[in-house]
Amino acid sequence: MGAPFRPDTCRHATGDAITEPRINDRIRVPEVRLVGPEGEQVGIVPIGEALRLAQDSELDLVEVAPMARPPVVKLMDYGKFKYEAAQKARETRRNQTQTVIKEMRLRL
Repeated sequence: MGAPFRPDTCRHATGDAITEPRINDRIRVPEVRLVGPEGEQVGIVPIGEALRLAQDSELDLVEVAPMARPPVVKLMDYGKFKYEAAQKARETRRNQTQTVIKEMRLRL
């Protein structure tokens, strides 16, 4: 059937692998299940038509479920999506409570 799916990865400065979803021309499958910008199901369409719809609406075609058959892609503004995800991650880090362990030494 072919090689297993390997998402695009890049190494962060800390050495952690960060997986980026495939967008636009990086999606290499014959047909996809398309979801519109408002979350409505468009259906299974050829990748060429999905790319044309994305170009016409000035949005990006982002692969959201690569392991599904056919893969699920969504029309969205990828820059805005990435910015909002970073904001959400920053907010959750800020709201995390940190456990402070205090040390006491006893002498006899």
